[in-house]
Amino acid sequence: MKSIAKAIAEVKFKNRPKNISKEFQMYGVYLAESLQDIKHYSLYIKLAKQIDRRLLEEALNFTKGYTSAKSKAKVFMWKLQQIKGYSVDNHLTK
Repeated sequence: MKSIAKAIAEVKFKNRPKNISKEFQMYGVYLAESLQDIKHYSLYIKLAKQIDRRLLEEALNFTKGYTSAKSKAKVFMWKLQQIKGYSVDNHLTK
């Protein structure tokens, strides 16, 4: 397993958050960059911290297969809501 610093250096987006020290933060950055939604790094970091990784992976894999999407982020959030059975927005406010 590679270190967080090495993984961060390999990421192609250079304007990402620089103060990443935890694994969930790195995964949140990975989600944002995979979904091409780099304006919302903090949202994906929060999701990575609060939501089970298996659910996030399932939604991400569905989104990657959805090639005709205009916004992969919207498809991801929709699928995540569908998987969880309730609104992600309600979960984040608790």
